[in-house]
Amino acid sequence: MSAEHPARVAAHKSRAAVTAKRKEDWLALFAPDAVIEDPIGKSPIDPGGAGHRGTVAISAFWDKQIAPSTITFQVHDSWACGDECANVMTLSITMPNGMRARCEGVFTYKVNEAGKLVSLRGHWEFDRMMATIGPA
Repeated sequence: MSAEHPARVAAHKSRAAVTAKRKEDWLALFAPDAVIEDPIGKSPIDPGGAGHRGTVAISAFWDKQIAPSTITFQVHDSWACGDECANVMTLSITMPNGMRARCEGVFTYKVNEAGKLVSLRGHWEFDRMMATIGPA
């Protein structure tokens, strides 16, 4: 795997910022008009299914979905093509109440010419993740 691919670099920096709880570093990875669809489509996280578009919405996504929990990532495989990278990953999410969930999916990262993320999309099933919730 080429570690230097711009989308793979952005994906790595995104995971590192989330793991270290560095919101400003994470937000700096995104273009102003970027969109996060995590998961893609309608879910309790995104009832309208249109994603979280722009800096304000992405910041709110951090505050609601990332900040309260501790998240670790295991990358099983990665493909970099064009201006995108697709990673097969397992996220281990420990919630503030001490419960833990596992989220398995394919996460895609698309960058612009400056290497800024324009799209982060999570291909995973909300109900499958919810079924994994249990004590840490």
